[in-house]
Amino acid sequence: MFKFLKEVVGGSGTGVKDLPYTIAESYPSAWGSWTHSRGTSKDDGSPVSVFSLSGSNAQDGHLAAARNGVKRLRTVRHPNILSFLHSTEIETYDAGSPKVTIYIVTEPVMPLSEKIKELGLEGTQRDEYYALGLHQIAKAVSFLNNDCKLVHGNVCMASVVVTPTLDWKLHAFDVLSEFDGSSEMSSGQMLQYAWLVGSQYKPMELAKSDWDAIKKSPPWAIDSWGMGCLIYEVFSGLRLGKTEELRNIGSIPKSLLPDYQRLLSSMPSRRLNTSKLIENSEYFQNKLVDTIHFMEILSLKDSVERDTFFRKLPNLAEQLPRQIVLKKLLPLLASALEFGSAAASALTALLKMGSWLSAEEFNVKVLPTIVKLFASNDRAIRVALLQHIDQYGESLSAQAVDEQVYPHVATGFSDTSAFLRELTLKSMLILAPKLSQRTMSGSLLKYLSKLQVDEEPAIRTNTTILLGNIGSYLNEGTRKRVLINAFTVRALRDTFPPARGAGIMALCATSSYYDITEVATRILPNVVVLTIDPDSDVRTKAFQAVDQFLQIAKQHYEKTNAADTTGVAGVGSSSVPGNASLLGWAMSSLTLKGKPSDHAPVASASSTAITSTSSNGTAGIETPSTAPARVNSTSDLAEHPVPTSPTSTDGWGELENGIDEEHGSDRDGWDDLEPLEESKPALANIQAAQRRPVSQPISHTKQASNLLSKSTPKLNKDEDDDLWGSIAAPAPKTARPLNLKSAQTDDDDPWAAIAAPAPTTKAKPLSTGRGRGAKPAAPKLGAQRINRTS
Repeated sequence: MFKFLKEVVGGSGTGVKDLPYTIAESYPSAWGSWTHSRGTSKDDGSPVSVFSLSGSNAQDGHLAAARNGVKRLRTVRHPNILSFLHSTEIETYDAGSPKVTIYIVTEPVMPLSEKIKELGLEGTQRDEYYALGLHQIAKAVSFLNNDCKLVHGNVCMASVVVTPTLDWKLHAFDVLSEFDGSSEMSSGQMLQYAWLVGSQYKPMELAKSDWDAIKKSPPWAIDSWGMGCLIYEVFSGLRLGKTEELRNIGSIPKSLLPDYQRLLSSMPSRRLNTSKLIENSEYFQNKLVDTIHFMEILSLKDSVERDTFFRKLPNLAEQLPRQIVLKKLLPLLASALEFGSAAASALTALLKMGSWLSAEEFNVKVLPTIVKLFASNDRAIRVALLQHIDQYGESLSAQAVDEQVYPHVATGFSDTSAFLRELTLKSMLILAPKLSQRTMSGSLLKYLSKLQVDEEPAIRTNTTILLGNIGSYLNEGTRKRVLINAFTVRALRDTFPPARGAGIMALCATSSYYDITEVATRILPNVVVLTIDPDSDVRTKAFQAVDQFLQIAKQHYEKTNAADTTGVAGVGSSSVPGNASLLGWAMSSLTLKGKPSDHAPVASASSTAITSTSSNGTAGIETPSTAPARVNSTSDLAEHPVPTSPTSTDGWGELENGIDEEHGSDRDGWDDLEPLEESKPALANIQAAQRRPVSQPISHTKQASNLLSKSTPKLNKDEDDDLWGSIAAPAPKTARPLNLKSAQTDDDDPWAAIAAPAPTTKAKPLSTGRGRGAKPAAPKLGAQRINRTS
């Protein structure tokens, strides 16, 4: 009975097809008789490396050594030793003869000789990278010799592989064995497979099989010689052909030459220990090695050392080999930030390194770390993320912004730090276009409503600027309820002059969103008042806005006269290129600050309170008020109350999507500017006149009625009474009775209107209310209610 499968160190399988990895093309070189191939996992598609070795029968010496290598690789773990994943041994039959194959699956690596050709480094950068790699292999060899008392036996370029992060790792453990000089059999296993080592790599005592010298020599003697062979092959770029070539020191760096000669000493006891090579060699003291070493032991450094290091890292990264920075240093930095061992200043270095990547690599290597950092509670991290959002904000997906980023960013709107609130506000220029309508209406606009009454005037100004920028991303119903109220009721009445100027510019930039009725009844009345603003800049912008909106009204007038009824509802100014022009202005105005003399501190108010400007629409503009005032209790703003909603506290009315209430204009503060009621009786008179027989043609009558309804001129009663009397506007009968009483009073006593009332009228209620007598409570209460509601 044939055995098709043999378990090797716990690994098992029934054939290559049952191997949970797919084997791809092979590399041109590998150590010994092994074949090094690329591969992928069948489970998740992750890349791996597959090493395979075949023998004619199970008793083949190569297979025995390979089994030893599998066992050692599984049990020895070190950051600079190849990581083991899986192994199996498969026995098959080829043309009637048995064939045994051993498979080892490891992390994805590449032969060192191939990686050096691929990188193509030269000069100082090449020396720095070689120093980093040799430093890593020296640590692995030192770990085997000094800590584990093991001898590798064949350290050379073929036994070194490179990971995707450009780390050098030691493998090829087929000859690996324990070493103990007190026992004759301690190195028996190593000697058993010593025939696998090429003669050019053997030290003199091993080539002569001088076992006594080997047992008396230190454990690192053989591997120190191999370390010297590796140094020669790396710097010469050639594979060692014979031992005599090690004397060619022309390619060895001068700072490394003394240690190189000590590693290749003819006396085993005088060979340099690899641990001393790491500590004493001047060659390994360079920027790249020191930077990588600091990152690897980052958790052991105190906060001062870490902060100093990360502040210097952006400039230092420009001096290091670019490929090593992107493939080695960048992953270390991202991991340190993600797990909290790095300071906030490390984010600057991470984004600078990320800018050297392509867009696809940036989304894979940097962006996931940034998204996770938004959940950090460290205020310094949050500030750093917001300060650099322009560098990565465009790469964020809409789903990631709406679900992962914005919920954490929104906490900054209500932060106690004004600096963080302003940074959060600025970040919305980039994040808002990626938010869903539900998030914008249900969350963002409510935060912006509160920021419009923030105690910091610069934040109030920036909020108006932001609203002007994101207006195009709001749906039509939300724009109608939010923009005019935010700009006219709040921004134009702010005590801070730049805030008023920002409101005017925001109205101009969003003019295409308003119909002619809103322009004439709500925008122009508010902007015209600012033409006499105390601030010259506000006045200039107000005149520009008046010209622009009057041009809109003129265009509407011309279209109406031309009987072109299409496009009347959304007429905009052709001179304003939408929100694109506002964006440039916003970016230059976001850091706007005011002098203490330009404004007074405004306390934070609720959504029903605004910062009001003490003004009178008929008498002019006075000095801006310095105290917050509620709309329903301020006499100066009694005619223009802030719109309120019974279901919303943002001060802008309902913000739910798709709701377009007809009575929304009743809460906008401008409901007193309604069309004249005389138009209705005029229309009735016109209709009556059309039914009467007249001597003039009917066409003349219709033309006259149209002129009357448009311009309402004064008509002389003596002219054409028979023709125009029936359609003439009625006399203002309501005005005469209202003024009749006051006129009579003026004729009788010119001072009666302003004279104080007789003292008896006031004294009687007071005298009757003294003491414990009966009190006319009902009349007094009634009078109070009348005064309260009047």
